[in-house]
Amino acid sequence: MCSSKSKNMNQEAISQINGRPVLQPKSNQFPTLDRRNSLKKSPPKPLIHPIASKIASPRPISLNSPPLSPNSKPIRKLAGYEKLKQAAKPVKLSESTDGGCREVKSTVTVQKQPGSIAAARREEVAMKQEERKKKISHYGRVKSVKSNEKNLNVEHEKKKRCSFITTSSDPIYVAYHDEEWGVPVHDDNLLFELLVLTGAQVGSDWTSVLKRRNTFREAFSGFEAELVAEFSEKKIQSIVNDYGIGLSQVLAIVDNSKQILKVKRDFGSFNKYIWGFMKHKPVITKYTSCQKIPVKTSKSETISKDMVRRGFRFVGPTVLHSLMQAAGLTNDHLITCPRHLECTAKAAL
Repeated sequence: MCSSKSKNMNQEAISQINGRPVLQPKSNQFPTLDRRNSLKKSPPKPLIHPIASKIASPRPISLNSPPLSPNSKPIRKLAGYEKLKQAAKPVKLSESTDGGCREVKSTVTVQKQPGSIAAARREEVAMKQEERKKKISHYGRVKSVKSNEKNLNVEHEKKKRCSFITTSSDPIYVAYHDEEWGVPVHDDNLLFELLVLTGAQVGSDWTSVLKRRNTFREAFSGFEAELVAEFSEKKIQSIVNDYGIGLSQVLAIVDNSKQILKVKRDFGSFNKYIWGFMKHKPVITKYTSCQKIPVKTSKSETISKDMVRRGFRFVGPTVLHSLMQAAGLTNDHLITCPRHLECTAKAAL
């Protein structure tokens, strides 16, 4: 029975065109019973509204819907959360039920700026920037809390000394700047002392020399040129051993004292000789930065050449310019330093 049915099916699948048998394509064939049973209707796919599919945030915040369950935690509010709150707009979604369609209203929040967390963060950063701008705009007009280190520098900032005087400068160096440096000197012994100190600070610094100032005074009899010129070789060697001063430096100081005695005989005093190059008037400079202050000038070169010709030692143009600054022959205080006006006033006396 089954073989006869299959034979009939094969015969039906073959038709004759113009008296010749032609095999029909399977698309034109009638499906068998097994084929009918294998074809099952798949459930229809739910339709998704285009607006709902375009929402960028993977976790849309629903401001009007309650929590899904009593155990669910509420959404934590971020900075700027209230600004992100917007009116919820109902969107119509289509749902197929047995070949028909019915409209279902669903609440979907439409946000102007996608990504609520990023938007809240940007809002928080913007607020901090506004606060920072307000602080900058009021800088200098309101009192601000500063560290103890800055409070200790208030007095230094008010005085505005020369810029080579810093908060780390030694007090003895600061005192020398505030009381002696740039003040006109007319005493022969003090001029001789400054000549020795300026020569000693070559290869060293003023702070180290000022700390040994009393040692030099004791070793060289208060810089009395008449006494120093009479030092014997034994005295010179004792100074080297007792005070730790180099032999060449001691010999140069003794020789300079002898030349000062000659200058006194020719000019009446060492003061008149030195200030004669300046026509007895100090040079008042108006420097605004220490970087602009030279280490030597044409005037210091002129004095140096004359002193070398007379037999002085350790009197190069740099040393002489330092002597001119220390003895007040030139006022190299910065114009922002209060000592500039004070030394200028003392020079006019």
